[in-house]
Amino acid sequence: MDFVEIIDEDNLISEKNKSLVLEILDFAAKSEKIDINNTELSVSFVGLEEIHSINKEYRGIDRPTDVISFALNDKTEDEIEIIGGDETNYLGDIIICVEKIEEQAKEYNHSFERELGFLAVHGFLHLLGYDHMTEDEEKIMFSKQNKILEEYGLLR
Repeated sequence: MDFVEIIDEDNLISEKNKSLVLEILDFAAKSEKIDINNTELSVSFVGLEEIHSINKEYRGIDRPTDVISFALNDKTEDEIEIIGGDETNYLGDIIICVEKIEEQAKEYNHSFERELGFLAVHGFLHLLGYDHMTEDEEKIMFSKQNKILEEYGLLR
């Protein structure tokens, strides 16, 4: 069983960059003390139109975005907890827009790889329940994000 499943149906990203995503998410999981032996998630690479459509449908925001995370461990009020099911912890799905990686790497004056790693870690932390809706949440999440990227060696 692989910890991360990469989905790139349109071959938008190189094998080298797919490996980078696998490595940095493995590093991030260890940093967050996640047991990758019984944990799974997926990372999908999509174009502008597809992420725009997803953002509009699921978030009600009518524009493309860089990364969207769908955490499967988020419980709603009326959700029933299933006891004794599969022992694998499915964290959820991260969807990353490749055109946004390119655009933002130029905008922030850093490499494609740095932006790719940033978005992968950002999405991963969302799957773990971190958010940045308030100033306090943002400080916590962005601090973790920056620490992981720096320790891994993906600098600006």
